[in-house]
Amino acid sequence: GLAGGMALFGFGAYAVAAYLAGSAELAALCTIIAAANLAFLFFNFHPAKIFMGDAGSIPLGFLAAAIGLSGWQQGAWSVWFPILVFSPFIVDASTTLLKRILRRENIWQAHKSHYYQRLVQMGWGHWKTALMEYGVMLLVGASGVFALTCSGWPTVAVIASWGLIYPIIMVLIDRAWARRHP
Repeated sequence: GLAGGMALFGFGAYAVAAYLAGSAELAALCTIIAAANLAFLFFNFHPAKIFMGDAGSIPLGFLAAAIGLSGWQQGAWSVWFPILVFSPFIVDASTTLLKRILRRENIWQAHKSHYYQRLVQMGWGHWKTALMEYGVMLLVGASGVFALTCSGWPTVAVIASWGLIYPIIMVLIDRAWARRHP
């Protein structure tokens, strides 16, 4: 349920931002996508009856990018907003890819080195890991919407805060991982 839950909160933040910007059609579209993901989650949590897989998560990523760009072009939000809202995915994927490249690993080969995968492997389990990721996504989305309603330093402070929070989270997970897997 990680991608479905993250899409719920990400598109939910898009919907709120579009509504506040007076873009009813964009707000409705984002609300529909968020609601579809909420419905999916009812069938995806333990015991899961359906799974999204790549066939669902890849189109969601495309929609996040396309609607993010469209909202910016329509003036519903600033260009940084979609990047911030979906930054939990962006940061994890980009950092994991960069680490794998630096270790000269085959980046096309399946792996379990994403931060959320490491949390599961360290005993957090799927439920606790998903809830933690949802919490991060909710906080990122809410702070992004807040930053849209401000100008100047509050906006910079929100973006800079997440620029500091992510490295701290990653270092904490990396240290815990290193203690368990010396």
